[in-house]
Amino acid sequence: MHKDCIILAGGLGTRLRDAVPDKPKCLAEINGKPFLHYLLTQLKPHHFCKVVFSVGYQKEMVMDWVLANRKTYGFAIDFAEETEPLGTGGAIKNALPYTDSEDVIVMNGDTFFDVNIDELYALQQSKEADVTIALKEMHNFNRYGTVSQNADGQILNFNEKKACEHGIINGGLYVIYKKSFLNIDCGTKFSFETDYLEKNLSTRFIYGKTFDNYFIDIGIPEDYAKAQTDFATLFV
Repeated sequence: MHKDCIILAGGLGTRLRDAVPDKPKCLAEINGKPFLHYLLTQLKPHHFCKVVFSVGYQKEMVMDWVLANRKTYGFAIDFAEETEPLGTGGAIKNALPYTDSEDVIVMNGDTFFDVNIDELYALQQSKEADVTIALKEMHNFNRYGTVSQNADGQILNFNEKKACEHGIINGGLYVIYKKSFLNIDCGTKFSFETDYLEKNLSTRFIYGKTFDNYFIDIGIPEDYAKAQTDFATLFV
């Protein structure tokens, strides 16, 4: 089965600037290796054919690192370059033409979610979904909005961020049916989360699968520091 992946590696990383002032956050070092290394290591067992890097901010640094290390991971690679920030949705729309598979995995370049990607992909195909989202059960949080589903796993609502004792959140890892996504006109610059997912719940089949696996978003200094400790045992 042909599978391609898009990694969104063009973010500005403004909240992480104090801890990582001189590089894009996808290259922020965790125990001596850039964050992208861990994402690509996660992909290796799942037999992806191509990885497309959506690049924008300091894109030359990202492209140089990828090209210098491409043989380590064994994927065909390509780059979808932004000349201006497009938002997450615009970045995906810009990158999808570089992919060849009907269903495409999309990952955020600052989030590591240690899920079984093959299971997520299988759910996407069994439901003939437009999007399937890897979801994460969380406790005592306020950084994320929660997700509501029906008994079949279809997503009914995306709820606003607020302090929660317990909830299911969007883990930022997706399978997207390319043709369906490109058939909706959201413009050139837009948010995948708010302008596509939230606004199309009634017209698109959007499913989620909850994984009880390790998750971290290094977008703030506290979690970037936490990753240094966590990854020392997660990657041995």
